[in-house]
Amino acid sequence: MSVPSFRTHWSLDPEVRFLNHGSFGACPTAVLQAQSELRARMEAEPVRFLHREVEPLLDAAREALATFVGADADDVAFVTNATTGVNTVLRSLRFAAGDELLTTDHEYNASRNALEYAASRWGAKVVVAKLPWPIPSPDAVVDAVLAHVTPRTRLLLVDHVSSQTAVVMPVARLISALRERGVETLVDGAHAPGMLPLSLRELGAGYYTGNCHKWLCAPKGAAFLHVRRDLQTDIKPLVVSHGHNSTRKDRSQFRLDFDWLGTHDPSAALCVPQAIRVVGALLPGGWPAVMQSNREKALAARRLLCERLKVTPDCPEEMVGSMATARLPDGFPTPPEPPLYVDPLHLRLFDEYRIEVPIVPWPRAPARHVRVSAQLYNTHTEYQALSDALEALLR
Repeated sequence: MSVPSFRTHWSLDPEVRFLNHGSFGACPTAVLQAQSELRARMEAEPVRFLHREVEPLLDAAREALATFVGADADDVAFVTNATTGVNTVLRSLRFAAGDELLTTDHEYNASRNALEYAASRWGAKVVVAKLPWPIPSPDAVVDAVLAHVTPRTRLLLVDHVSSQTAVVMPVARLISALRERGVETLVDGAHAPGMLPLSLRELGAGYYTGNCHKWLCAPKGAAFLHVRRDLQTDIKPLVVSHGHNSTRKDRSQFRLDFDWLGTHDPSAALCVPQAIRVVGALLPGGWPAVMQSNREKALAARRLLCERLKVTPDCPEEMVGSMATARLPDGFPTPPEPPLYVDPLHLRLFDEYRIEVPIVPWPRAPARHVRVSAQLYNTHTEYQALSDALEALLR
């Protein structure tokens, strides 16, 4: 299999058509090299690095990330992944018996579990807004969510980009409408940084968490939690450490709490500026061009798959980012529950065609979808190969 030119920037297996950037991302080799250099620097003198050098390095990395996502650096904390960010907020907040925590039926399973756990601790209730599927418009999402808001609603947890269905949700409209009703929103933005233009200042969510290891292409273990300034007092990291009783006055309690959680490898977070520079330099138009290119590629892949599978798209183009889904014929009726679900079709695509792509049970078994990702290293011929393989395997 020939290696596309952009693919030379990644260390992906040249024998695999990797159409699943969305699950765990893929880090460019130049960024991995920077991480290796940071690790070597840390191990050469761990005390100097972790005790005296890491704080200004983290400050610089946070500034670069905050600029990229349109935020004030003082409102951003590094966490290891978006699931940690969701848990951090839900474990910090207090609720009363009978309070309602609202989400949608598209919410990521791990985050939904965290919501259920938080509700069980306080005697609160999880309310699930079922979205129409296929989704005809952003209006349908807003209407479905608002129909479940009551005087007992305390929080909305919503994906910015749904993991199972790859739908870009109208989060700005939801945040605004919920705030008008006195309800804050926790946005699970796992896929959004690097896929969608972000301005967290304008978005105004109470809480927003996003991964840097997916579309931003930083090393695994780099993510962030953004908490609006007026809400930071109530939010504590999952690990309470030295910052809790610090008497320093040169930075906020929020930063003191989150910057040092104990001995760990901070290199993934420190490489976020390098990832922003490296990927942004791959196209003349920088990150806007990268996002546009990936979105156009995802839309083209969806058109091809829908045509070959003889199905219609499940959402309008305005709700597509760098991933897209297409419906497949029904699979087995009783699959194992996520995250253990692995469709036999997924395995056959990999074993027989060397195509890595997820097969998602949606909205419930036996219905299922194929979800494709689009990153710079992907090519139209790879989506054609997927279409050919699906036609052969689904006969």
